[in-house]
Order: sequence, then structure tokens, then C-alpha cells
Amino acid sequence: MADLSITAANVKPGANAVIDYGHLAGATIGQGVQVYLDPATNKWKVADANGSGTRQAQGTSLNAASDGQPLAVQTGGDLTIGAAIVAGTTYCLSATAGDICPQADVASGSDVVFVGYARSATVLALRYAAPGVTL
Repeated sequence: MADLSITAANVKPGANAVIDYGHLAGATIGQGVQVYLDPATNKWKVADANGSGTRQAQGTSLNAASDGQPLAVQTGGDLTIGAAIVAGTTYCLSATAGDICPQADVASGSDVVFVGYARSATVLALRYAAPGVTL
């Protein structure tokens, strides 16, 4: 498989969503992108499993924003991801900045950063975790 092909307009938080409205975007970020909160700037930036200093993910953007604009980020709960997923599959941060891939597709040289698992063919249960393992 490959990285998920997310349709931004179909990214929707579930009823149990945990959403952060308190921070700004630190770059141009699209809807459905994996992000992390940069402690130096206190802004959301694009996560990357093999990027220098960005090998973490803490949420999924729920709207598009440019640097300095408000960004709603879902950090937990169920998320209709806007892509075809396979129930029971664990999904991780991809080596492509901001993207998600099945755990089996995490690239060599990338950190394993868990995003969540598929509850159905459309709903991803967000469970962010970074165990500190590099492939």
C-alpha cells in the first residue's frame, strides 16, 4: 500500500473528538495533515517521520491555514479521515511530510510514529504515540 490519499473536504471530527483550538499554524498546512506543536514557536508545524526535528505527530489539521492563522487540530478521538482505510489496520506517520501510511509501509530510516488504528473503512481512532524506534 501507499500513503493515504486524503480528500480534504471529507476530513471530519467524530463526536468524541479532542480538538485544540488554542494555537496558530507555523507554516502553510492543508486539511488532514499530520502536525506537531513546535515548542520553540508554540505553533503547529508539519510532521515528518524522517525529517530533522519533526519525527513526531500530535494531531491532524481540521482546516487549512497559512503561517500565523488559526488552526484547529484533532489530537484524539475518532476522525473520518477522508480516505479509504482498512479496518483493524494500524496507521503511522509517513516519510512524506504530513502524510499517513499503514504501519507495514513505514520506510527504512524513518521513525515509527503511531497515528491510530482504523475502526472501519473510513474512521480512524487517533492514538498518537512515538516509541522511539527508527527502522
